[in-house]
Amino acid sequence: MAKRVLVVEDNELNLKLFCDLLEAHEYVTEGVRDGREAVVRARAFLPDLIVMDIQLPHVSGYSLILQLKADPALRDIPVMAVTAYAGREDEERIRAAGADAYVSKPISLVRFVDAVAALL
Repeated sequence: MAKRVLVVEDNELNLKLFCDLLEAHEYVTEGVRDGREAVVRARAFLPDLIVMDIQLPHVSGYSLILQLKADPALRDIPVMAVTAYAGREDEERIRAAGADAYVSKPISLVRFVDAVAALL
């Protein structure tokens, strides 16, 4: 059975790129553009992995990771943070919130796919 990946990304082009790339590698994807819907969609979709943009309007990906990891039904789902924040302190803070992997933008497609595969 194909692994399921929830992609939380407000930029439409990035969302399409990530979903298309994952689907080309035989993952089933669901995209979420509005971070305020991410936790509800995660409960409904039950993904094997969540790809989380950190810079989102309305709610930060950092806050969403904290919410996901506090939810008993979702806490064991690995989260891969994808962000333009590239500082060492940023990565440490995001990992401390519960992210299992961290990929900085601009993204290397090979690195992205490798990071997904390592988490699944």
